[in-house]
Amino acid sequence: MLIRYKKAFEKIAMGLLSFMPNEKDLKKLQQTINQYENEDDRQLFLWREGEDFIGLIGVLLKDPNIVEVQHISVNPSHRKQGKGKCMVKALHDFYTEKEIKPCDETAPFLNCCKFDDDIPKGNE
Repeated sequence: MLIRYKKAFEKIAMGLLSFMPNEKDLKKLQQTINQYENEDDRQLFLWREGEDFIGLIGVLLKDPNIVEVQHISVNPSHRKQGKGKCMVKALHDFYTEKEIKPCDETAPFLNCCKFDDDIPKGNE
């Protein structure tokens, strides 16, 4: 289930973000977390199964109708199990009236999700 980020989850979120290629540097991670904490047009969600947080998805609210996925990460031990696609579907369910678009970095994964009939395709 998608859980909105809060400060208590900072270390977990930083750990999950560090799996993204452009988020390896500690200063970059801290800057990214700071943006999600302080900028109203950014939202970070963690994916929890049972008691464990195994993924996250971060978005930028581009305008009233577009949500751009900036970050998506799944713990490597939970990859290839459809967890990322579940997060994308939950994001579509959360932002029902908005079009979900990828940024350049998340496009390869999100484009795969668009071809899956179980994932809503937004306002195409």
